[in-house]
Amino acid sequence: MSPTLRAAFWMIGSIVSFTLMAVAGREVSNSLDTFEIMFFRSLTGLCIMFVVITATGAWSNITTKNWKLHGIRNLAHFTGQNLWFYAITVLPLAQVFAFEFTTPIWVILLSPLLLGERITRVGIAAAVLGFIGVLIVARPDPTEISPGLVAAASCAIAFALTAILTRKLTRTETIATILFYLTVTQLVFGLISAGFDGDIAIPTGIAVFWVVGIGCAGLLAHFCLTTALSLAPANIVMPIDFARLPTIAIVGMVLYRETIDIWVFVGAIIIFGANYMNITLQNRNRAASA
Repeated sequence: MSPTLRAAFWMIGSIVSFTLMAVAGREVSNSLDTFEIMFFRSLTGLCIMFVVITATGAWSNITTKNWKLHGIRNLAHFTGQNLWFYAITVLPLAQVFAFEFTTPIWVILLSPLLLGERITRVGIAAAVLGFIGVLIVARPDPTEISPGLVAAASCAIAFALTAILTRKLTRTETIATILFYLTVTQLVFGLISAGFDGDIAIPTGIAVFWVVGIGCAGLLAHFCLTTALSLAPANIVMPIDFARLPTIAIVGMVLYRETIDIWVFVGAIIIFGANYMNITLQNRNRAASA
């Protein structure tokens, strides 16, 4: 099996995992708030990470030299994930996923400020095109901008910050270290946020299944995506990842009777085109200058 075909199979696993996490998050939202969901998701993830790190003997790779950067990165991810879980409870799932695909656009805009990278004309064009796509997806009415739309748009910014800081951490840290600190710090953030009012709801019955599913699906989704990117270039992997949008739209229609809005797909295609143009042209420019 060629690396590209193997990457495609890993991306199918990523798409299934992200979709399951969205469904589980919506299902459990009736009994848990977003902070409680994040707390129990992180608790599940930490248990999995403990087993994996112990089995692979990777405890010696866990260092504390960049704990401050880990903390900032994971606070950004915690914020974005909470906003995402809230958005999927109040907006059509396809609309939330469309907003999520703007994350690379925000990475383009924020990288010069946080990493000192130079923004190119291609990057500016991609950002403008992506913003047009967002406007088509949201079609905002200045007098009726809902909290759900604000949450969906804001989570993409938080995820972009997470991606940028992750890129910075990978220069010195192992993946095991990054994932370990992710689960530990988000468990602490979740405990503080969920317990702020002195009352943490404990999942019971079917809610336990959904919470464990969220934790497992979240880790598996990122593992599959990372593995796929290690096997094939981003300009091959990204179009496969984009299949998440029609997949979640169909799931939303079947499970929750959500209508499939054609403009969500039009805007999402424009967002995809902006991301794909940026990746492809940037790769060509690097190849030409090499």
